[in-house]
Formats: sequence, structure tokens, C-alpha cells
Amino acid sequence: MGSLALFLGILIFSFTLTSSAVVPFINLLYKLRFRRANQETLDAFGKRTPIFDKFHADKAGVPVGGGLLVVIMVSLFFALMIPALSYFGIEITSIHRNSQAEINVLFFTFLSFAILGLYDDIKKFFRFDDSKFFGLRMRQKLILQVILAVVIACMIYFQLGISILHIPFVGTINLGYLYIPFAAFVIVAFANAVNITDGLDGLAAGLLMFSLFGLWVLSSTILDIPLSVFIALWIGSLISFLYFNVFPARIFMGDVGSMAFGATLAVIGLLLGKVLALLIIGFIFVIEISSSFIQLLSKKYLKKKLMPAAPLHLTFQERGWAEPKIVQRAWLIQIMLTIFGVWLAVI
Repeated sequence: MGSLALFLGILIFSFTLTSSAVVPFINLLYKLRFRRANQETLDAFGKRTPIFDKFHADKAGVPVGGGLLVVIMVSLFFALMIPALSYFGIEITSIHRNSQAEINVLFFTFLSFAILGLYDDIKKFFRFDDSKFFGLRMRQKLILQVILAVVIACMIYFQLGISILHIPFVGTINLGYLYIPFAAFVIVAFANAVNITDGLDGLAAGLLMFSLFGLWVLSSTILDIPLSVFIALWIGSLISFLYFNVFPARIFMGDVGSMAFGATLAVIGLLLGKVLALLIIGFIFVIEISSSFIQLLSKKYLKKKLMPAAPLHLTFQERGWAEPKIVQRAWLIQIMLTIFGVWLAVI
């Protein structure tokens, strides 16, 4: 009961302080002109997405970069919270022997992917070079993501000694050095999956919130204090952001948030040793990125689209579903996926 009260208190603490900063942060983004580009700007870059533009043209001018606030608040709180807990005699136990290495992995993932996403956002909204491309090129972004993911995978493997996968009903598989490319792939996949899913008001943030609740339960049951504290801080801050991100959104997450959140979600699943549960809990993210990948391959090799639009949520919009309807139904599905994923992880 003591641990539960502690973690809930940390969540409330994070929510309260982040809430006090959201409105001033939104105003700051307006002053900095850090806002979603209008169609004229997109046309200048040659970026034309007819179906997306048809449903989202009215969102031009809404501030982008809310994920940066969450990253700053969670990182600051986490940096202060761990020493404070130790000062008050709370032992910082972890499922792994080296709790400091686990903290380092969380910090590095959260901040490095946030910096990459922020750089991409800045290139989109502030043309500080002569590039005619809107943001980072896909190849550039992927190469940088892979480099970061490999570094993180090496930290997990060498510093924490993690190299196994637990598969329910099958057993434990030791991947050895193959764990590094496997973990890197999972990190890159989820970083892009959350980024692609972040296309409707409240969609990615809401799905992420429910996913984190599931992983929070798993971390709490094994008394992994660093993970539990980090997730509690993250959920509290994310709820505050989501209040302003639901339809009609007053602020968007931006690549700075979606990349950092997706990569860190994957890393938490890897640290818990529950990759299969992560795939179940994050299944909507997986479906979203898969739909985009299949559409891309279809257009390249079959010279036609398999779906009206990709990712999948745009197809639903094209078929006449209202944006809030898509988001709310996705949330309901996510709740059940989270419950199923947690159940699968604990049996």
C-alpha cells in the first residue's frame, strides 16, 4: 500500500505541475511561431497529401511541440525525484542489479530521440538552410534513429545484461548478441509507429496513456522503483498535455514528443522483458505503421493503393468517420488490448 500511495502521489504531483505550465507554454509556442504549417507553406516544399489536407486544413496555425514540455517536465522531475527518494530512505530497487544503468538508459532514450524529433520539427517550421525538403529526409531520419537505437540496445545488453525474451506458453529464449539488433529494431519501429499514429487529435497521446498504465502495473508488481517512478511522472504529465490535445486540439505533440515517446515505450517493454506484451499493448501503433508500410510497398511495386489512404486512421476518415469517433473507439480498443497484454505478461 505504501508503494502504491507513493506512485499515485508522484503521478498527481507531475500532473499538477505540468498543468500549471501548459497554457504559458502554448502561448510561448504562438510567440515563437512554432505552429502547424499552412497549405501555402506545404506547397512550397512540394508536400501534398490530398486526403490528409482535406480533413486537417483547418488545423493550420495550431502550436506544435507539446511533447517538448512533457519531455522537459518528466526529465526534470525524474532527475530530482530519484535522489529525493534516496534521501528520505526509500531504497531505489530495480529488477536489474544496476538501477543507475537503468536510469541512464531511460534518460538517454527519452532525451536523444526528443532532440532528434525537435531538430526535425525545427527544420519543418524554421527554414534555417536552403533545403527544399520539409523536415529531415526519411533516409536521414532513419539512419539517425538506427544509430541511437543501436547505442541504446548496447547499453541494455552490456550494462544491464539483458539478452533474453520471455514468450508466454513457450519459455525463455536467450538471443545472445542477436539481442542488440532485435532491440534496436523494436526501438526504431515504435519510434516511427507513434510518430505515424500522431495524426488525429488525442489519438497517439490517449493510446500512449493507456499503454503506459499497463506497463506501470507490470513495473509496480516487480517493485522496479526507477521504472515505476518514471512511468508515473510520464503519465501525470501526459494527462495534462492530453487535456489540451483532445478534439479540437489546442496543441500538438510534434516529432519531439512522438519519437521520444515511441522509443521510450519500446525501451520500457525491453527493460521489463515483456516484448510480447509490448506488442499486444502497442498493437494499434503496430497496425498504424504496418498500414503505411504496406501502402508504400503497394504504390511502389503494384503501382496502386491498397487503401484509400494511409495510415489506417485516414482511411476511416475518408470513409466518413468523424475524427472524435475514430479516436474514442481506438481508445476503447486500446483499453482491452492493455488489459490483455498485462494478463499475458503475468500468467
